[in-house]
Amino acid sequence: MIKSADLPETIAVFPLPGALLLPRARLPLHIFEPRYLQMLEDAMKTRHRLIGMVQPREVPGGHPAGQPGEKRLQAIGCAGRLTGFSETEDGRYMITLSGISRFRVLSEVQGFTPYRRCLVDWAPFARDLGGVEADSGFHRSEFLALLGRYFAAMELSTDWGSLKEAEEELLINSLSMLCPFAPEDKQALLEAPSLETRRETLVTLIEFALRGGSGDEVMQ
Repeated sequence: MIKSADLPETIAVFPLPGALLLPRARLPLHIFEPRYLQMLEDAMKTRHRLIGMVQPREVPGGHPAGQPGEKRLQAIGCAGRLTGFSETEDGRYMITLSGISRFRVLSEVQGFTPYRRCLVDWAPFARDLGGVEADSGFHRSEFLALLGRYFAAMELSTDWGSLKEAEEELLINSLSMLCPFAPEDKQALLEAPSLETRRETLVTLIEFALRGGSGDEVMQ
């Protein structure tokens, strides 16, 4: 288990719209761009093997400083430890990141790497390094009933047996990561201060989707 003292001040970041990683959850990724292949190679040489997942954000009025065409980063991201990878015949990688802790971006680090790196602050998210989080307000039967309507409306499929048995943190975080929400909604789920708040945000997003993004009655 990584302790707070083991977390580096600077980490490589992977800006990927719509990709959400949460503590104690796993995110599979397909790495093929040369700069991110280099990022992966460099991360594997470090003791911590951490890569930060951060959502890029639109910048009104033009490009930010940095490489032409790059977007600025959201203030909050989540670092994952490289826990699995396999190489394809054409030199690409399928990797798995296991969520460790969220962080706040303090500044981007200028250097000679083809990928982006950031100076980060872990302190606001010390709770992420603890044990599994509970949600005292979670009612599984009501939640699954709402989820069933959402999956039917979106024509999604899942293993309902696993959902009925999953711990509440794993269930809420996995759905937050997997459901097809907009990047800004994913960011709201990431920044939720507690598991209960994340579940409430998730329910709000599902109900909004069932209304077709309007104030109409919920679809049956």
